Amino acid sequence: MKQIKFLSTVLLSMAAIGTANAADGDIVATAAYRWHGDTITQAEYMATAPSEYEIVSTYSAQPGYGFPISRQWKRKNDLSAYPHLTTGNRLHAAIYNMGLDEMVNAVEPDTTLRTGKEWAGVWTRDVSYSILLSMAYLQPEASRISLMKKVNPNGVIIQDTGSGGAWPVSSDREIWALAAYEIYKVTGDRKWLEYIYPIIKKSLADDSLTVASGSGLRKGETSFIDWREQSHPRWMQTVDIYNSEALGTTIVHAVALRTLAEIAEELGHGKEAKQYFEEAKKIEDAVNSQLWLDDKGYYAMYNYGRNFPIINPRAETLGESLAVIYDIASPERAKTITENNPTTPFGAAIFFPQIADMPPYHNNALWPWVGAYWAIANAKAGNEAGTMEAIGAVFRPAALFATNKENFVLDNGDIATELNSSNMLWCLAGNLAITNRILFGINFEPKGLAFKPFVPKVLGGTRTLDNFKYRNATLSITVKGFGSEIKSFTLNGKEHKPFISGDIKGDNRIVITMADNEIAPMKVNRTPNVKAPLTPITWFADGMLQWNPIEYIAKYIVLRDGKRIATTRQTSFDASHPGEYQVIGVAADGTESFASEPRSNRAKTIVQMPGESTSMLSPEISYGATETLAGYTGGGFKEIDKATAPIELTVEIPSDGIYSVAARYANGNGPVNTENKCAIRTLSIDGKRIGVLVMPQRGVANWNDWGMSNYLHMPLTAGKHTVTIDYRPENTNMNIDTNHALLDFITIEKID
Repeated sequence: MKQIKFLSTVLLSMAAIGTANAADGDIVATAAYRWHGDTITQAEYMATAPSEYEIVSTYSAQPGYGFPISRQWKRKNDLSAYPHLTTGNRLHAAIYNMGLDEMVNAVEPDTTLRTGKEWAGVWTRDVSYSILLSMAYLQPEASRISLMKKVNPNGVIIQDTGSGGAWPVSSDREIWALAAYEIYKVTGDRKWLEYIYPIIKKSLADDSLTVASGSGLRKGETSFIDWREQSHPRWMQTVDIYNSEALGTTIVHAVALRTLAEIAEELGHGKEAKQYFEEAKKIEDAVNSQLWLDDKGYYAMYNYGRNFPIINPRAETLGESLAVIYDIASPERAKTITENNPTTPFGAAIFFPQIADMPPYHNNALWPWVGAYWAIANAKAGNEAGTMEAIGAVFRPAALFATNKENFVLDNGDIATELNSSNMLWCLAGNLAITNRILFGINFEPKGLAFKPFVPKVLGGTRTLDNFKYRNATLSITVKGFGSEIKSFTLNGKEHKPFISGDIKGDNRIVITMADNEIAPMKVNRTPNVKAPLTPITWFADGMLQWNPIEYIAKYIVLRDGKRIATTRQTSFDASHPGEYQVIGVAADGTESFASEPRSNRAKTIVQMPGESTSMLSPEISYGATETLAGYTGGGFKEIDKATAPIELTVEIPSDGIYSVAARYANGNGPVNTENKCAIRTLSIDGKRIGVLVMPQRGVANWNDWGMSNYLHMPLTAGKHTVTIDYRPENTNMNIDTNHALLDFITIEKID
């Protein structure tokens, strides 16, 4: 009865407000929803703002959905300590105030930032992206304390538990560095700068030895997309994800090195600064030379495979946004990205196209905080239409669900994804960033505040942010008009350049009058949501590569050693020529599937481990082995932990060439999708360091599940060589204590 009474009140209120705004033109309109006046409508649903401190909605979630939904938001907390937005659009003001209200909810009693209503604790990437968007200036102390929680006893950044045992399968922890520097830019606190410098330096040094690829890119899964099945073909194991080279994660590393260089300059370490700038530039050049897709007009999501990686040509919105925001992309490419990254009626996908047989979460989904980054990127590139649709994609769900939810189904805009939460930290931070960073153009720099508003014509008017706290000053900031250019900028009534020194004090009034310039029109790549074909499954039989037929397929592409060598409508191919084979399915509209699992028919040399055993050598330590160990080859296996002496093997190489080396291993120290006990070892040949063997977790106590490590490449001459596998300080994983696995043998394969 109470629910019926509430809905009746809401509907009457909305009917009155809807009538009042009936003549208002559309602010954003797509095939899925409209934002007009103080109201957002989607099919039969409506959300509006009776006041700047209330949102009401008639939305009904998918029947049977397990998470609660809200149809009303009312201010709960005292917001007087935070900026107050005055704008002609009441819904905009309410969405902004809801972001502030839920931000206050997110501050825990220990002054850390809670990840979401359903997700307790501080997570490195979540809090770091939130800090970069909004929390550095709205919650500087909670941001600082939260980041300090994400440094381990060894003084390096913590990679949260994740696929295969966290780092280095997940390797985007360096986003911490960007967030930490943002706090310095907000506060000007030199002691903080001195604190973060050695942490970032040591973390990047470890990463340079473990996740740096010979290509110049960085290894590890796509930043924040940490649920492996959601963004990779099913055949990819966690070690394959480690071996991939992702756009977003690589950019994070490049910008972290650039950040470290800037901090080194601030602290007077000029020689180190030069080195870090040069290292950052190499990564940036690798992104532009290896991941840019001329035919698509944006960057590829990641490279993947085993001995012969290929490109995954999907667009990935966070990575594309970071490339624009951090100037990895040239201004010309930045514009091209905003015009070509696919945009569905509900907004830009996390990646595009979708995986057909995977439920929504990262796949087939929109996350508002990523949408906020996309809006910021569009504004920077000068894409007015793209900016408005990106803003709408964030404001639509905030209004209809009356909270800052975590993610939404891209097909229908609903919240029926695999997991979800209200009061999501990075989503509320993205909500606030749209107003502060785009419409008011506020950018923090080490020496002060720079202003560059981008105000689409449809949002033209006058809006003010009062009580904006900056270091020792309180600012009232007014932006008048529309456009991308500033006509006049005044500080306390006097003309001033659009930059405020960090030593400003007291109460100050800033008035920015825009030039009301017509922004050159740019395209938006509006597209229906698309599902890619299923991934073929291949095998060798009678000298042929064979695969299962895929429904509704137009053709198949056959690859050997990473190169496309044939197109066919058959489901087999002559594989008499030795190589590593894969197959891609292509739909009638040209959409490609993932490539199948690499299958090699080259000869391999197997070298067993010395001193093999058939039982654990450390019975005093419980590793969860409760059954008879099986599945190994030869006479047994070699158990390794941090105290194990270096392993030396002699190998006979028949002829000069490029060789691939990998280890067969078992790691039952944790589940496939969480915890932090990935085993890591350094491999050397004839005393020369070649790289690291990464051996992710394969399941709790699952010691009979054997798999291959990553593959390392090296030139070898004919004759005998000594292979050494040992534990070094840079091999320290996120668990620190447990770095343990069983080794069965190594394989050596000539690939060139």
